[in-house]
Amino acid sequence: WETCWFKVELSIPLAWAGREVHFIWESDGEGMVWRDAQPVQGLTKEGEKTSYILTRSLKESEPHSLTLDVEVACSVLFGAGKGSMIAPPDPDRRVTLSKAELVVFNRDVYELLVDLEILLDMAQLLGEENQRSFQALYTANQMVNVCDTTDPSTFPAARELAAAVFSQRNGQSQHTIHAMGHCHIDSAWLWPYEETIRKCARSWVTVLHLMELNPELTFACSQLGPMAVLRQAQQFEWVRSCYPGLYARIQDFVAKGQFIPVGSTWVEMDGNLPSGESMVRQFLQGQRFFQEQFGRICSEFWLPDTFGYSAQLPQLMRGCGIQRFLTQKLSWNLVNSFPHHTFFWEGIDGSQVLTHFPPGDSYGMHGRVEEMLKTVKNNKDKGRVNHSAFLFGFGDGGGGPTQKMLDRMKRMSDTDGLPRVQVSTPDQLFSVLEKESSQLCTWVGELFLELHNGTYTTQAQIKKGNRECERILHDVEVLSTLAVAQDSVFQYPASQLQRLWRLLLLNQFHDVLPGSCIQLVVEDALQYYTEIRRAGAQLQEEAVQSLCRDLLQPKARSTHSTLVLNTLAWERTEVISRPGADGAEALALVTVPSMGYALVQEPFVPPQPVAVRKQEDGSITMENGVIAVCLDTMGHLTSLQLLDSGRSSIPDGCYANQFALFDDVPLYWDAWDVMDYHLETRKPVTMLLKPLEITLAGGLRGSVRFSLQVGKSSTLTQEIILDAMCPYLRFLTQVEWKEAHKFLKVEFPVQVRSTSATYEIQFGHLQRPTHWNTSWDWARFEVWAHKWLDLSEHGFGVALLNDCKYGASARRNVLSLSL
Repeated sequence: WETCWFKVELSIPLAWAGREVHFIWESDGEGMVWRDAQPVQGLTKEGEKTSYILTRSLKESEPHSLTLDVEVACSVLFGAGKGSMIAPPDPDRRVTLSKAELVVFNRDVYELLVDLEILLDMAQLLGEENQRSFQALYTANQMVNVCDTTDPSTFPAARELAAAVFSQRNGQSQHTIHAMGHCHIDSAWLWPYEETIRKCARSWVTVLHLMELNPELTFACSQLGPMAVLRQAQQFEWVRSCYPGLYARIQDFVAKGQFIPVGSTWVEMDGNLPSGESMVRQFLQGQRFFQEQFGRICSEFWLPDTFGYSAQLPQLMRGCGIQRFLTQKLSWNLVNSFPHHTFFWEGIDGSQVLTHFPPGDSYGMHGRVEEMLKTVKNNKDKGRVNHSAFLFGFGDGGGGPTQKMLDRMKRMSDTDGLPRVQVSTPDQLFSVLEKESSQLCTWVGELFLELHNGTYTTQAQIKKGNRECERILHDVEVLSTLAVAQDSVFQYPASQLQRLWRLLLLNQFHDVLPGSCIQLVVEDALQYYTEIRRAGAQLQEEAVQSLCRDLLQPKARSTHSTLVLNTLAWERTEVISRPGADGAEALALVTVPSMGYALVQEPFVPPQPVAVRKQEDGSITMENGVIAVCLDTMGHLTSLQLLDSGRSSIPDGCYANQFALFDDVPLYWDAWDVMDYHLETRKPVTMLLKPLEITLAGGLRGSVRFSLQVGKSSTLTQEIILDAMCPYLRFLTQVEWKEAHKFLKVEFPVQVRSTSATYEIQFGHLQRPTHWNTSWDWARFEVWAHKWLDLSEHGFGVALLNDCKYGASARRNVLSLSL
């Protein structure tokens, strides 16, 4: 992931006066041309950018000798995978320079070839029943007859023939395509964060050069294009820090209206897994950055490449001043084709946003006739709207638009037989759609991607780090706010918290938090989580010292008292562990008020202690007056009763807390996918290493422990805990995971009948069916949830809670958590 530098000395022949001169550079690694210590042109063979224009017409006054620097990476647009795009990077990869030349570029020949390309595509794609198809074919044939390749004076006549076809106009009813330059750059994926900074510079400097040559071009930067649409504030911050000269030029083009911020968020985050507060912070940090740096906030939210969209997003968007949303990822659905391209999306509270999916089902179009025709043909809302988006430019690994893409579309701007094409902006598109919106349909609830369901579980340490750090930052902010309210000297750590939040938000990028990234990115992400934990603990300690200074003085409390804080918004009664008089850990039952504290001196005695008993058959029962459970020697939960209800939660003959192993061999996207057929390979985990044994015999807490072998080489150890007065059972599970292409879950069959289960999402909950009546139902064989899922009927239910997992399912009466 390092780069090497070439110093290139050029001498242009005097005989090339008046000619267009290019510097050609072809290598199998991404590159960047530097001139006078400033980046001027990105180079990428895959992105069709292998030349740097030195002059459009060489003048005698221009320098004929100059020196350039070329920075070359060992990776390409899509990383450095060994043998496959999504394979791990090849540590022995070598980059080869295949061409470095100074050439004369014949623009007349180039324009003639683009004319012929468009005409031949029209002839081939419009069909035999279309008169324009034959007009294009015969015109192309005439051009070949007129053109003498040895006589450039014949070229203008050939081009006039093409221009006559392109100048024949459409009728007023023709569909209008809004073309927007676009350059999707993943903040980390098949390359680390550091390489993304260089990718941004390579892509964006190229776009600026294109804008200078094509003033009509606009670029939508969600990561960017000629109208350039700008999406990820984090990437702008990187460029601002590492390439200040380039960033100043970007600011100028933003002021001109060509470089357009549309993203709204700090990064293109995953649309499912971040908490509600994290999503708010994504918008807050993104919108604040765009306001401070470009003098405006975004009215559109672009999230084209994430793996599904929470039903809470419309409400969050509206709360952040956004009423327009664009994506295309649901075109990847493996089962059902989404029924709309332009519609109103309604969230769980009734909030609505105008939503548009580019009908071409891509954010990386190349401006070809075939793509324009697909955009019209594929549009599922014909008759309701007559405008749609067309995002062109190389993407994912950067690259962006090219001159050839623009030149193709110029010929199709208003040509009979083809849709009308105009270089546009997001605001122009959505303004027109809003005027046409009276007949649009409404989609209520989540936009669920029927693919990449494995991303809810892949890379368990990243999932755990995200949840823990979200909780840490919540607690720091609560305690710091209370400290500010009580102590006028205490300084709220705003800058430190912003730094930590931005680290967390960065790790919520849609290939990092889902785990669909290379190992090097995982290592970076885990380091960021470590830093948030370290700095967060320090900030929390400082807030507590200020908030509770008097209580922490030795004179203010006895030597055996313990200060207990509650950062949640409800009173809690729980068993805690604290240092005892002899220095050993001791348990105490405490009650702490909402957003408050308690000074615990004498332990609170529960009305009924926990009783743990071993039965003759080796099973163990635990009871605390609220619930009663029975566990067999394998750790299975054979009985679970809420004593007041007198009702058992586990069906007769069934085992809850049943671990099951599945084969995980997807069609292609290994880290992303788990396919529905994995359910056919279920194997219960039955290899017992250590049978169930009592580890705490009762009182304030009872616990048991057992160990299993999972698969060929993995081990699982679980401690099951019941605390006094507690209405739930806790499972502390540790897995030493050494399996490949396997999927571990834990299942809880419950004696509840309901056609839907309830899952926690951001600031709310969502119901999904427990049956598979339709293809839309069974496509949700693996779904995501946050801290709980619940299966309830009238008057009774069972919930499964977690502190670091996201993948889940509820099929009939079985709740399952993916580990």
